[in-house]
Amino acid sequence: MKALALFSGGLDSILAIKTIQDQNIEVEGIYIDLGFEANKKKIDYLLQMAKKLNIKLNIVDKKDEYIKNILFNPVYGYGKNMNPCIDCHAFMIKSAKELLEEKTASFIISGEVIGQRPMSQRKEAMQCVNKLSDKENLVLRPLSAKLLPITTPEIKGWVDREKLLNISGRDRKRQMELAIKYDLEDYESPGGGCLLTDINFAKRLKDYSKNLKLTPNEIDILKVGRHINYKGFKIIISRKAEENPVLKSYQGDIFEKMFPAGFPGPVGLIQKNAPEKVKQKAADFMISYTKFDEGGIIINDESYNSKKIKKEEIKPFII
Repeated sequence: MKALALFSGGLDSILAIKTIQDQNIEVEGIYIDLGFEANKKKIDYLLQMAKKLNIKLNIVDKKDEYIKNILFNPVYGYGKNMNPCIDCHAFMIKSAKELLEEKTASFIISGEVIGQRPMSQRKEAMQCVNKLSDKENLVLRPLSAKLLPITTPEIKGWVDREKLLNISGRDRKRQMELAIKYDLEDYESPGGGCLLTDINFAKRLKDYSKNLKLTPNEIDILKVGRHINYKGFKIIISRKAEENPVLKSYQGDIFEKMFPAGFPGPVGLIQKNAPEKVKQKAADFMISYTKFDEGGIIINDESYNSKKIKKEEIKPFII
């Protein structure tokens, strides 16, 4: 018997795996990469944790499909910001189910706990997730299973329901006790991993999506820099040196790059179809974030003579 585990690297998903491994069931981890993870070293961490759990980990890139089908048109709407949590969970389950036959696995496990998340982990929300993704009733939530309707893996005897748990609520006392039992440490803190729940990132995404089509190429540049909307055109200027490589490495078709001409300073991006007046203003904005009062800014091999302006004049355009 084999199960696929939706693996976030958090304590709950780790405990769900341990609970099923205790029943001598092989577990293989699945991480659905949607592109909106805040932790830049997430994959390295997951691989390290998977090794400790003695499971194989599959990284499944679903960014393009998620953007096209879920992000901007969720059936069950958003949380406080741009987080379509119910639809997102259902999408991840569907993505994992697509791998069941290939991985010769019989069911899916998830670390969800009833009542732990206000939007996606209420009992009613889990039923909505199941409605969207799990007609075969193949998703088992080991940590709260005894509080939920019986699933196919339990009915068919693939797992022993009596050895599953009945955890609920936001109090993590039971999880901490289990972490001690299993000698677990160095796991991620709960919450805060998804940028779609972040109010500032959500503002950038909403502003961007008003006029421009999002592709996986633009996700990383939405995570960095100063985002400026000037006369309906998008401009991004790095805030610190470590953001420069992100903007330099942009490979999409929506922006062209901006560089200082022969002096140190930030890197920028500007919407490709911006008119000359907007490009000149973007160059003025960019020189304003250097140590120089004036200088050349290169946009698409053309140099714009730029002069520093007051930051107060830029502030109204910053998202």
